[in-house]
Amino acid sequence: MDINQIVKLASKSWSLKILALFHNGVPGRQAPLLAATGAGRTAFGQSLKYLIEIGMIERNPGHGHPLRPEFRLTPDGAEAAKLAAGVLGVIGEDEKGFALMRKTWTLPILAVLGEESRFSQIKSALPAITDRALSQALLQLEKQGWVDREIVLEGRHPYPSYKAVGTGAEINARVC
Repeated sequence: MDINQIVKLASKSWSLKILALFHNGVPGRQAPLLAATGAGRTAFGQSLKYLIEIGMIERNPGHGHPLRPEFRLTPDGAEAAKLAAGVLGVIGEDEKGFALMRKTWTLPILAVLGEESRFSQIKSALPAITDRALSQALLQLEKQGWVDREIVLEGRHPYPSYKAVGTGAEINARVC
């Protein structure tokens, strides 16, 4: 999946969870989806609306019958839902991990960290990210144990290098 598409998917906190629930067979009705996510109504509503705007979910044109779902995945949404289910499946029941995945830049950063990268390489792969956001996200990912930071002493100036490890590497493998 294209990195810009991944950035779009991760920009709302509950988008990945909603898509994963669709993939796992939760009915496309608002009440079951809301209950299964555990999100607040406002955050859930914003994420659902956003997924409709970017073309991942659409309103079911046959809705009206009590047994028909209100929403369904688009073809692009089905691909994204498979990715979301795979990524969230790696995390499992880890609440801290899930909270970290809800942050905007976690998934895009892990997607570009397939190999050892410098800060500037990560930043150039994600042009919309600010230095501060990238720095904060890398710190959180390092604390979680999903990214390893190593100081490279070769050459004239030492520099930090980042690489996805453990769960972060598994997530990277699912995305790429």
